Amino acid sequence: MVWFLIALAAVAGLFVYRVWSKRQRRAALLAAPLSAEEREIVFQQVPLLERLPQEFHSKLEGKINLFLDQVEFYGCDGLDLTEEMQLSIAAQACLIVVNSDQWYKHLRTILVYPGAFKSKQTYQDGFVVSEKETYRLGESWQHGPIVLSWPHSEQGALNDLDGHNLVFHEFAHQLDGLSGYTDGAPLLDRGHRFEEWAKVFSNRFKAHVEDVKHGHKTFLDPYGAEGPEEFFAVAMEVFFEKPQKLQREEPQVYEQLTKLLNLKPAEWPAD
Repeated sequence: MVWFLIALAAVAGLFVYRVWSKRQRRAALLAAPLSAEEREIVFQQVPLLERLPQEFHSKLEGKINLFLDQVEFYGCDGLDLTEEMQLSIAAQACLIVVNSDQWYKHLRTILVYPGAFKSKQTYQDGFVVSEKETYRLGESWQHGPIVLSWPHSEQGALNDLDGHNLVFHEFAHQLDGLSGYTDGAPLLDRGHRFEEWAKVFSNRFKAHVEDVKHGHKTFLDPYGAEGPEEFFAVAMEVFFEKPQKLQREEPQVYEQLTKLLNLKPAEWPAD
């Protein structure tokens, strides 16, 4: 009995030590700055960061360090994966959560392709299940990897004024999925009422679907009509790249995203 209790105490102590060690490592990564070379790469690859207020810079660098420690990148189809590619993707992903407590806790792998890639999609009609092979630019799996086309990821970052950003789009899906479902209803902080979020996004999604169905010109990408999760993802793209216009065109959507991310990019310097 004594030996059993000693063994049990040892196991418990080892568990506590591992938890403590993991927390210490996380804290150290979050507090660490990027090197001068890494910082230069990040600002070259993601010019949007020039508009990010200085108060968020150290937070962003710490989260980039944590992200790179957690996630493994793999180049696919012969792509030679570089430090620039990894830093670009990490910086964009971390910008979304730079002032939030939310984190991509399930993400461990990012696959990067030299262009559009083949993807098998499964469809079910009653008892009939079929597969269709399509070409895609990006995918985000709730408990799996993110898959990205590098040329489109790079262009989305370098052109930070067109309202299209593949990395923001796919990481919006990751953020969305933290609730347990990728359905356009992400986890909200205390004080941010779900009823308020659901009312705004449901109403604006339905209006967007109707506009697309009738061929009306829409501010948000028509792809957002594919589902509530896609509406949320395309709104995330313009929240960062065209925040002033989103605030004018979709003020309620903009307000909900400011509460979700604790950021107000419409107030950041325009240049």
